[in-house]
Amino acid sequence: MSTSSARETPDLALLRQTMENLLAECETRLSQAEARWQTSSSLSNERNRVNASAPVESNAQNTPKARSKNRAANLAALQLLQDAYPQVFAAQPVRALKIGIQEDLIADAKVAKNKIKRALASFVRSPNYLRSLQAGAARVDLQGQEVGEVTAEEAEHARQQLREMHKLRKQRQKEQEQEALRREKEERMNAKLDQLLTLNRR
Repeated sequence: MSTSSARETPDLALLRQTMENLLAECETRLSQAEARWQTSSSLSNERNRVNASAPVESNAQNTPKARSKNRAANLAALQLLQDAYPQVFAAQPVRALKIGIQEDLIADAKVAKNKIKRALASFVRSPNYLRSLQAGAARVDLQGQEVGEVTAEEAEHARQQLREMHKLRKQRQKEQEQEALRREKEERMNAKLDQLLTLNRR
């Protein structure tokens, strides 16, 4: 054996030991990630069991595609009301509606009952509508005539809903950022593991 080969042997042994240590660390981290995934899966299964009594269609509507389709249907129904009652459901300015206006809409029969319910639900839950519910603001009927006003209690309830919507929006944004960061870390770890496995085969 040459002197050069004798000097390389410890270096190769050290490199192999380093690779084995890195592989062991990767396996540990992957095991931890798998354990976290299993915990998350168990919690998800538990939520599914708790919500088992909910209608099947409500679960189907919880997909991005279904939510997008639902929003489109809401907007289409709302457009029907805006076309039939432009003085009441105009996008700007948003006006507070008369209490019990749904019954008036159904009785007027210009729009189908199921469309009325869908459109109203979408309209009164929008941030712009909630912001319009200021104490003392006029409520209007189907002719756009003032028939009452928003009470202080109703205005406070609208503010609470807006705060809750803002809180949920921030929470969803945070969850999306955390998920993106987790995926990025996992991709880096997988790439590193692939490199180590390739080196180990040489």
